[in-house]
Amino acid sequence: GSFKMASAVSCLFLTANFLLLFLHVFAGRDFYKVLGVSRSADIYHIKRAYRKLAKELHPDKNRDDPEAEERFQNLGAAYEVLSDKEKRQIYDKHGEEGLKQGDTRGDPFSSFFGGDLFGFGGMREQDREVPRGGDVILDLDVSLEELYNGNFIEVMRYKPVAKSAKGKRKCNCRTEMVTQQLGPGRFSMTQQQVCDECPNIKFVPEEKVLEIEIEPGMRDGQEYPFVAEGEPHMDGEPGDLRFRIRQTKHARFERRGDDLYTNVTVPLADALTGFEMNIKHLDGHMVHVVRDKITWPGARMRKPNEGMPNYDNNNVKGSLYITFDIEFPKGVLSEEDKKGIKDMLKQESKQTVYNGLQGY
Repeated sequence: GSFKMASAVSCLFLTANFLLLFLHVFAGRDFYKVLGVSRSADIYHIKRAYRKLAKELHPDKNRDDPEAEERFQNLGAAYEVLSDKEKRQIYDKHGEEGLKQGDTRGDPFSSFFGGDLFGFGGMREQDREVPRGGDVILDLDVSLEELYNGNFIEVMRYKPVAKSAKGKRKCNCRTEMVTQQLGPGRFSMTQQQVCDECPNIKFVPEEKVLEIEIEPGMRDGQEYPFVAEGEPHMDGEPGDLRFRIRQTKHARFERRGDDLYTNVTVPLADALTGFEMNIKHLDGHMVHVVRDKITWPGARMRKPNEGMPNYDNNNVKGSLYITFDIEFPKGVLSEEDKKGIKDMLKQESKQTVYNGLQGY
């Protein structure tokens, strides 16, 4: 009896141990929940969720919240793991415990917004005394597809970083007035440059990956800032780096504001008898076009909600305007065909001369 009892107890003990082990593996943080994405989310949606939440949860923006720092760190850890294919696979199988120490220590924030955390979101102290390095503005070529669907572009930047070097250097130089007594009641005032002595530094280029979010509906010429990623300054803060969106030309669509324009050439037979067709859009979906009436050269059709997404509200889209060109047959018609066409169209032969540029 006691043997049975002992084996039952050890069995229970084993089960409890196994449960504890199971809980231990899947204890850890739910990184999908932290980022607010589904377990099947692709890398674009993971990056987008991180960038949006990092702005909201940054400790600088939540100074009165004692838990802000921890939430922000959890967010960084979640991004570090879910944006890395190998780490994500391990995490999906074994939870956070399966990851090695140090796998979630990174700080992805500066890749999305720039180096100076406290300058984030224009909070940099506008202290006139602190000299600043120059701003760097770079053009970034972006396709119409990327501006329609959204995308993240990784840019490798070689940023000059200050490292300590041998010796001293003059720093924080400023002009001061120096007063000298020349005699009773006589003084001379001169301007003098006064400097401090600082440890010497040299600038060493370091590789850094910057993540630029191309948000749906962004416009040509729009600027995307990275705080403190511009030119460095020996005695002050670095300038900012700004990417200027440059929309590249597209083979099928022209963009004006939130509207898209395209041209379709149809043969004369289709123009007279009607046709239907599909136009492949920027995300691959098909726009169905049906014409049952006669289509004349320059005829235009408007498809609402088939334009570009609006930058401020992606649910609102512009229109797609389709202009039709007619391809006429080449060659010579027989007298019989000419007569047949005239009989069929029932149009009298007349010519009108007018000022076609009136109003331009």
